[in-house]
Amino acid sequence: MDFQKAEKSFKEYLKNYNVEDGSIALKIRHTYEVVRKSEYIANGLNLDKENIEVAKVIAILHDIGRFEQIKVFKEFNENKIEHAKFGVKVLFEDNLIRKFVEDRKYDEIIRKAIYNHNKFKIEDNLNDIELLHCKIIRDADKLDNFRVRQEDTMENMFPKIYNEKTINYESISPKVYEDFMRHQCIKLDDRKTMIDYWVCVIAFIFDLNFDISLQYVKEKNYIDILIDRIEYKNSDTKQKMEDMRICAKKYIENSCKMSKLSRTRRIFR
Repeated sequence: MDFQKAEKSFKEYLKNYNVEDGSIALKIRHTYEVVRKSEYIANGLNLDKENIEVAKVIAILHDIGRFEQIKVFKEFNENKIEHAKFGVKVLFEDNLIRKFVEDRKYDEIIRKAIYNHNKFKIEDNLNDIELLHCKIIRDADKLDNFRVRQEDTMENMFPKIYNEKTINYESISPKVYEDFMRHQCIKLDDRKTMIDYWVCVIAFIFDLNFDISLQYVKEKNYIDILIDRIEYKNSDTKQKMEDMRICAKKYIENSCKMSKLSRTRRIFR
């Protein structure tokens, strides 16, 4: 597996797009950050060099469908084009994968990981190595979505639909709030407001697969940062966001304690 070749081909692929477009630039940086986070997770799991390279190649290709989505529709709209499915089509049906990876050995792992990286849950009947790489890219993608929400502009994150006055005064949909408080991720169809989209990202913590990922969120203080980024003018929304702050931080704290306890038990067996 040759990550440098994949990276070189990725840079060539980007010549088809306007890198000055804020949303395109956001996705380019996101891609490289997901590469870094995939490598971070893979190293933390003590994977061998080959699997670390596989994880990095998956990361650089995971959002390849996003660029055409933005170019055509000017927004991140999954109802018009589902970017993971489209990415798999571009890579494997149109055979673009050979520009990035010469060896066919890892095709199914790459295909399954990209296809599943944004799904509500990972599909069944994967083998161990396919499941491992699906979990790595899902965690890395979610971890960088926290960074994106911290650093990037609302206009780039929500092209065409962002309205500062609207997001500050919006309500949280009851189903979104209830699912969050039950430690559940938010389904796309349940998101009705921009605040729902924001809550959806914070709820990613409930689908992180590795202890190292939850610890990363805790160390970066992403829960407080994301909740505090918006000025809530709706009193009910403001109270519910505080409820979710407590819920999320308690979930992370308890998960980290359970993980530490589990490791201690393994040591003293």
